[in-house]
Amino acid sequence: MHINIGDVTEQVVPPTMLVREAGRQRSVPRGCIGGKARAVSMPGGQIRVTVAEGGADLARAVAEITQVEAGARTERITRLRIRSSGLPCVKTLADSDWTFQPSVPRPLLEEPSTLGFMERAENVLLAGSPGVGKTRLAVAIGVEAARAGREVEFIDCARLVDDLGDARARGILKKRLKYHAPPELLIIDEPGCPDIDEGGADLLFQLASTRYEQRSTIITTNVGIGGWAKAFGDEVAASAIADRICHRCRIVRITGSSYRLKDVPMERREEQK
Repeated sequence: MHINIGDVTEQVVPPTMLVREAGRQRSVPRGCIGGKARAVSMPGGQIRVTVAEGGADLARAVAEITQVEAGARTERITRLRIRSSGLPCVKTLADSDWTFQPSVPRPLLEEPSTLGFMERAENVLLAGSPGVGKTRLAVAIGVEAARAGREVEFIDCARLVDDLGDARARGILKKRLKYHAPPELLIIDEPGCPDIDEGGADLLFQLASTRYEQRSTIITTNVGIGGWAKAFGDEVAASAIADRICHRCRIVRITGSSYRLKDVPMERREEQK
């Protein structure tokens, strides 16, 4: 509905055309309309858009408001996607201190951050000693995937095995495998720490088989592939899991000091040895 009052044009528009107002009023971004338009909440949840003479036309003002609302909605959905993914924090590769850990092959990690490996249903294995930043880097790639609209799940390996084991005990293992199988990116943190029994290894094999060449998986591990047989307690299952994960996989080995000791004085580090 249009209303003309002197040199002011007003229109009532749906509330979806404006982001959440500060107080009961929010100005339309000045960069687009010169600050001569504003939007005010009205009873019933509607919004009144006012454009003074000399400002942009009303259609342009409403279009700008819609664009702002769409951007805000996308940001809300992204925050929700990251929150529901189980990612322990929000870190990006830009936040990484590459100078502290020069052994990190930066080009090898920046390529996965473009998510091309997900298009090819490839996997990424981040291997290295405790504290070198494997989980942090996996989280950074997960955040990029979530921001790109991809479904991401981050889960500790021990908790994953417990979850699948509980499902098997209750006779709903197939249903639970279907829950963990669909995410476009599954990040499994630290398999083999602590050691997993034969039953747990079999459960991981079933999940790996379900996702094989269909979805991408990132694994962070302190244990080299050669040590998976001991960590999983089943050489056959460990070999089968490695076969599924390492086929079409980018393996990144990280060496260096622990980030957890980064801010610890050198003398205290020596005391802890």
